[in-house]
Amino acid sequence: VFSEMALALWKKLLQTTKKRILQQRRLSLYNGAHGYEEELIKKKLQQFSDGSINLSKEDNGIGILTLNNPKLMNAFTGTMMVELQERVTELENWKDGKGLIIHGAGNTFCSGSDLNAVKEISNSQDGMNMCMFMQNTLTRLMRLPLISVALVQGKAFGGGAELTTACDFRLMTPGSEIRFVHKHMGLVPGWGGAARLVRIVGSRAALQLLSGAVTVEPGRALSLGLSEETLPSSDATTALGEARAWLSQYTEGPPTVIRAMKKVVTAGRELPLEAALRTEKDVFGTVWGGPANLQALLRRPKHK
Repeated sequence: VFSEMALALWKKLLQTTKKRILQQRRLSLYNGAHGYEEELIKKKLQQFSDGSINLSKEDNGIGILTLNNPKLMNAFTGTMMVELQERVTELENWKDGKGLIIHGAGNTFCSGSDLNAVKEISNSQDGMNMCMFMQNTLTRLMRLPLISVALVQGKAFGGGAELTTACDFRLMTPGSEIRFVHKHMGLVPGWGGAARLVRIVGSRAALQLLSGAVTVEPGRALSLGLSEETLPSSDATTALGEARAWLSQYTEGPPTVIRAMKKVVTAGRELPLEAALRTEKDVFGTVWGGPANLQALLRRPKHK
């Protein structure tokens, strides 16, 4: 009997360890084993101040993340890169969250990286560390159990275009544009934008947009499936209201259910089929017989 108990305990320990390792792996793509020096790159990035990333969490479970550096068309300074990581951590810990809107201050989305910071860290090691830092953050953003939408006004260029691909959806306002300008900088996307773009529009369209540094206006974005809708208004406040209304059709309902939906879709996109099916089974187990499920059963006693 003792050995059976010991075995059962050992199995349980093994399972929780495995789960913890998986969670850690899910949180971070890169660590020291990849030559990644997070604290070092954070110190370097923080030398380039200006701008901020602001987060407001609304009672209805929708978060508004604002890129705020209007004098540089919301270009990412080093501080903003570090702040984005902090805001993502905050969102990971927000248990009542259901949706997220990302937009830029001052009627434009984001013009990429602040070139002053880029020039200063132009050696290969710093560049690779910055790349790993941003890939880690944007992957965590993409995997949040929140339904996310990028509200694109004005320009989403370079790193700004890459950021839109880390959201589940994109909405554009009249006259706005998304453009992967990396080729003109002698670069390829470094924040994961190419890998995510291929998954959104397919490899042929992605290759055209990247190698042609193509300007994608709302009409073309719609036909490529890069954007869901062109909103009627290009006024900042009105457009944000329209984005809220658009998102609310998907965030209606209890957080447990909405978050579970996003989790099973993320698993389906990222994992091999068998692992995705098992994840779906696990997530199903968290909502089956839950409050929302039981209420629905009471409301609908018969099939109509």
